[in-house]
Amino acid sequence: TSAYSSPAKSLGDPGITPLSPSHIVKDSDADDAVEQLFLVVVAIDFGTTSSGYAYSFTKEPECIHVMRRWEGGDPGVSNQKTPTTILLTPERKFHSFGYAARDFYHDLDPTESKHWLYFEKFKMKLHTTGNLTMETDLTAANGKKVKALEIFAYALQFFKEQALKELSDQGGSDFENTEVRWVITVPAIWKQPAKQFMRQAAYKAGMASPENPEQLIIALEPEAASIYCRKLRLHQMIDLSSRAPVNGYSPSDTIGTGFTQGKEHVRRNRQSRTFMVENVIGEIWSELEEGDRYIVVDSGGGTVDMTVHQIRLPEGHLKELYKATGGPYGSLGVDYEFEKLLCKIFGEDFIEQFKIKRPAAWVDLMIAFESRKRAAAPDRTNPLNITLPFSFIDYYKKFRGHSVEHALRKSNVDFVKWSSQGMLRMSPDAMNALFKPTIDQIVQHLSEVFDKPEVTNVKFLFLVGGFAESPLLQQAVQSAFGSRCRVIIPQDVGLTILKGAVLFGLDPAVIKVRRSPLTYGVGVLNRFVEGKHPPEKLLVKDGTRWCTDVFDKFISADQSVALGETVTRSYTPAKPSQLVIVINIYSSEQDSVSFITEPGVKKCGTLRLDLTGTDAAVPNRREIKTLMQFGDTEIKAMAVDVATSKSVKVGIDFLNY
Repeated sequence: TSAYSSPAKSLGDPGITPLSPSHIVKDSDADDAVEQLFLVVVAIDFGTTSSGYAYSFTKEPECIHVMRRWEGGDPGVSNQKTPTTILLTPERKFHSFGYAARDFYHDLDPTESKHWLYFEKFKMKLHTTGNLTMETDLTAANGKKVKALEIFAYALQFFKEQALKELSDQGGSDFENTEVRWVITVPAIWKQPAKQFMRQAAYKAGMASPENPEQLIIALEPEAASIYCRKLRLHQMIDLSSRAPVNGYSPSDTIGTGFTQGKEHVRRNRQSRTFMVENVIGEIWSELEEGDRYIVVDSGGGTVDMTVHQIRLPEGHLKELYKATGGPYGSLGVDYEFEKLLCKIFGEDFIEQFKIKRPAAWVDLMIAFESRKRAAAPDRTNPLNITLPFSFIDYYKKFRGHSVEHALRKSNVDFVKWSSQGMLRMSPDAMNALFKPTIDQIVQHLSEVFDKPEVTNVKFLFLVGGFAESPLLQQAVQSAFGSRCRVIIPQDVGLTILKGAVLFGLDPAVIKVRRSPLTYGVGVLNRFVEGKHPPEKLLVKDGTRWCTDVFDKFISADQSVALGETVTRSYTPAKPSQLVIVINIYSSEQDSVSFITEPGVKKCGTLRLDLTGTDAAVPNRREIKTLMQFGDTEIKAMAVDVATSKSVKVGIDFLNY
């Protein structure tokens, strides 16, 4: 027998069998719910390192307001967004978010702070956890565990309240949650469970509900960026390719001038900034013709996402050509290299202890590093100084019995010196070396994408996301791919996704075709064919020989799916007298799947159709229609008994099986 035991045999699963032929129905108008009217769209960019929100009133969609400035920013870092950090009290109640959380935690006495729960960079957990469920834990800085769903819900609730408060202050009257359509952005490379997890957290935070799912859209980060890039005017971006000077600057001036050129048309208003988005297709976009392709590279703190899109005229809808790829190559990789460097100089044992015993000072050190990290540039010649917190110097002396200065002299790290002002002095080469592994991975991955047959003739590469602000990354991408396509960076590149997500919320129909990330199908019985079917799959029922555990495919991974498209299959009960019909839905990352027992096939939904009590006059071959509808990140399935119109619906669920 096979190593995989057969679910159908063990469950005594009644079983269904396909009614040939199976067919696909494009059902465009049938299920269009009446469009709800929202007064405002609020988009939340929930990032690994920093987060923020922006909004637009549906009555004046050409104005995008980016949230108020936050109190407590850092030197050397522009703060349109706030750090993704969250603090819970020792009783595990929400205390604060962002700079406020960081500063409060920081000012606690060390004896007290060890009881408080502080979380940062926790979004990566959704990318790295293989078997994410509603029960997955996150670990706070003090080592205590809390359910990830709670932390995400607290964070989203915080943004919900901030945004509603800002809207109420602006409008002078209280804004209700029901008047808002929420958009939350997630990396396109996230697996389905992580996308569903985000929706569950938003329900828990009270943004929308399972009864009213349309109020929340989960948008993919590179798609949002792509939508915004379509609106770009020439004065709102920097073209790194040397074909033409940008705004009268020659390209050699552009890298490293800190992006002063190209002022966006901005209306100041209290503290929020309002961007005018002209309702036109930008000049760069008008150069694109039907069928043209471009790549959006979204490089953030945690992940880098690449998506290849193609234009479909006349409306300029986007079609995803090549499924999103990428990986954990965000700017966090640079922080990690810095940590490795510190371990090399001061010893891994000391750094581990220091992080646990003085967590607030460790946060301080990483903040100091962050602002220097942003000063790194290809042509920089003077060294970068990183201030070591006093408690680092002090604790090191206690721990080792000699000074930090001694450690630096003794370590054979060439480019890092001690300066008498109590700083680590890094040569530009040493700083650039910290960027190298991460940037190399991004360039390597992009080369692989460029080699794919679907990716020939790419006209533009849009570099977006927070890490795209790094001149080192810009230079690396330009020198590797500048000869193949034009490399474009939008102004205010860290806000590109946020602005695009607002535009997406105002007009969700703009994305027309996506690639399915998984293969979906249902488990069925087929007539057993000697020689074709493996003998261990034979199941004899009422004298009929069936092959069990067959995977009947609805859609395969990487197939194009139009949003809202419905795929239909017809089945009939294997045993005519059967009154309860159970249809199990499975998914797999593989394209070709024959049996539901193969490795990597996961159950992600069950349709249970109970036909007891229906009239006796039922045809001998009862037809059960099964439909799957592919939505934004939701997939809905439904089974209908054609004779009686009895039906049952289920949402595909990746977290609870």
